[in-house]
Amino acid sequence: MRRAWRWALAVALVASACAGLQLGREFPSPDTAQIKVNVTDKAGLLAFFGEPYQVGIDSGDQTWRWFYAQRSASSTITKDLTVRFNSNGTVKSYSFTSNFPEDMRKFR
Repeated sequence: MRRAWRWALAVALVASACAGLQLGREFPSPDTAQIKVNVTDKAGLLAFFGEPYQVGIDSGDQTWRWFYAQRSASSTITKDLTVRFNSNGTVKSYSFTSNFPEDMRKFR
């Protein structure tokens, strides 16, 4: 009986720990006017979004990525901003996806 009680407690603790899981760094969702291709530079992105969560290279272009996820017992919401840079440090292209409720209303 004691073993079953301990097992149930352990399962409950693990489940509750996963219920509030967060991944990445929270960042503000961009407005369509905030990022301008061939104009917005790295300094501007850092000032508005903070340090990127990941950096890398895509087809030879430097990329920065901001990512944030929240997981609750009933759902997972995420947002992801990826920016590709020109060789001069300005934005070449970018993509933003989100299923945060406020973004879903804003971009529909």
